[in-house]
Amino acid sequence: MPTKKRASSTRQLSVPVEVIERRIYLIREQKVMLDSDLAALYQVETFNLNKAVKRNIERFPEDFMFQLTGEEAESLRFQIGISKPSGRGGRRYLPYVFTEQGVAMLSSVLNSRRAIEVNIVIMRAFVKLRETLLSNEDLNRKFAALERKLATHDKYFKVVFDELRKLIAAPTPPRRQIGFKTEEDK
Repeated sequence: MPTKKRASSTRQLSVPVEVIERRIYLIREQKVMLDSDLAALYQVETFNLNKAVKRNIERFPEDFMFQLTGEEAESLRFQIGISKPSGRGGRRYLPYVFTEQGVAMLSSVLNSRRAIEVNIVIMRAFVKLRETLLSNEDLNRKFAALERKLATHDKYFKVVFDELRKLIAAPTPPRRQIGFKTEEDK
């Protein structure tokens, strides 16, 4: 009896993990992905993705998926440039977002090879993000313990740790002004 060949784990999906990592947002203290981003990754229309979810709504409790408030959607619109919720050509409803568990549940709702492959990459992106956050927390704990230990021995270490803290703090790059500038502004 012929056996099915398993897809190679070395086969590359056309969507790199880094692209997916940039589409994971922190909303309500949860890491989530927008319905429109997921639809683009799955190569389906956002409307169709949400329609499939609504047909299976019992699979998506509040901790798997939720709809953004107007304020949250407006904030995201300014941060990442999602379309307006109303007006010419924009979204006509507030976006839905999916947590890691909600994204995993989508693979059972969207039953296509593309959905399965994309879900695997998305799950890897969530795991990588979680590992990065844990390693940063561990590094910060070790740094704080070393600081406490050495600061009690010598006041000069305080200066060193203050400088190290400045280097570790991620500086925010100055934002370039957008718009027309007159000769007076230059």
